[in-house]
Amino acid sequence: MGMGEDFLVLGGKKFSSRLLVGTGKYRNMGECASAIEESGAEIVTVAVRRAEIAGPQLEDFIDPKKYTFLPNSAGCYMAEEAVRTLKLAREMGGWNMVKLEIIGDRETLLPNMPETLKAAEILAREGFAVMAYSDDDLNMAGRLEDAGCAAVMPLAAPIGSGLGILRPEKLQKIIAQAKIPVLVDAGIGTASDACIAMEMGCAGVLLNTAIAEAKNPVLMARAMRQAVESGRAAHLAGRMKKSAMAAASSPIAGIMN
Repeated sequence: MGMGEDFLVLGGKKFSSRLLVGTGKYRNMGECASAIEESGAEIVTVAVRRAEIAGPQLEDFIDPKKYTFLPNSAGCYMAEEAVRTLKLAREMGGWNMVKLEIIGDRETLLPNMPETLKAAEILAREGFAVMAYSDDDLNMAGRLEDAGCAAVMPLAAPIGSGLGILRPEKLQKIIAQAKIPVLVDAGIGTASDACIAMEMGCAGVLLNTAIAEAKNPVLMARAMRQAVESGRAAHLAGRMKKSAMAAASSPIAGIMN
């Protein structure tokens, strides 16, 4: 497969970029727009409860005809309010593909998985393409898939922490089991974290803080784009086998003594 034929498929749509980015925490909307442009992302997440998703402030800088908006239920703590928020987003802009995010508490911002599963089942029944933010529990990832989610999005580390992939073995198990796309969401801190996630076989990476809070967000956005592309290429290429023993890179047969 050539890289030109390698699409990310979400909600029945094909995307060339496997990097999804958010719109929060930037110094200003101009910087946000420049970073998104440099990232090469085609999907942009917007927190419905924290932004005027169809308002002029956002659309003046980020063209909804160029980017796919991904409404997200950030700030919700229960299934009922998350479902209501995402239904409102669909009414406002016709967005059918949504990011489901339900937080357990304000301190850790870790996902509330029982409420997430409950909301995912309701939204999937009502025709939403649900991308569910989750913990890195293998069983829960499987239950979200069974509930009809279009993608599962396990965290690499707590939201906004920048700690990178803390438990790669758990993420690898989810990837191996899943029949739907697995995208890392939360905890990515720098380009190498994104590259590692893609090398492991993730279908994509969603991030915000790592770009928005970089000293140079536009340059970091470029680095993230390159990292995701490089990691995906490495995954498709198939890495060499690891060995506990050294192996010469040049053949020794036929060498004159």
